[in-house]
Amino acid sequence: MKRIALVGDSNADVVAHQAIPQALKIACESLNVELDATWLHTTAVLSTDLSAYDGIWCVPASPYASMAGALAAIRYARENKLPFLGTCGGYQHAALEFAQHVLGHLTAANAEVDADAAMPLISPLLCRLIDTADTIDLRAGSQVAGLYGQLNIEEQYHCGFGVNQHYLPLFDDSDFQFVGFDQEGDPRVFELSYHPFFIGTAYQPERAALKGENHALIAAFVGAIHSQ
Repeated sequence: MKRIALVGDSNADVVAHQAIPQALKIACESLNVELDATWLHTTAVLSTDLSAYDGIWCVPASPYASMAGALAAIRYARENKLPFLGTCGGYQHAALEFAQHVLGHLTAANAEVDADAAMPLISPLLCRLIDTADTIDLRAGSQVAGLYGQLNIEEQYHCGFGVNQHYLPLFDDSDFQFVGFDQEGDPRVFELSYHPFFIGTAYQPERAALKGENHALIAAFVGAIHSQ
């Protein structure tokens, strides 16, 4: 059976954490596959053999107990071309990981953790959306747009921090591509062009499961794990 690590600090009071097992169950049933999902606390990542997993989902509810653990899991998925999904906090930390370890901006930081950071790559969003929905425009020809089958989507949010628009040019000539933006111009979706499945969202697609819906991104993530 394929195994997935849910990287984050499991909390039964977090709505996204309640939704994730349901989202995976719905996706697996739609594809007629099985998946063993294990919560992996960020403080345990550095002492865990990540090769035991076939996919990594870096989940919401940051700041994490161990930023180093979250970044290490993301880096492992990126470098080993392991299917990766990052939602909310996972999205933010994937951008940080790439900026630090690929683009070389070692001072890139999260202003939610360090308000005086020299390079606050992750900063308060222009539009802070908590427990609400909003529209996102996807880039034509992107992997994500293909998975949705449309260019305009509406998604559920619980996120006040994200990638600062000021730093978007740093990624322009890289394989880390922002392919979805909200109405204020804040980036909300990324994909890694050379990776089979490395996608992050500044929203929470897992919440669709609370309405019994099978979300296209999560189904595609599960499908990517099983197609390896």
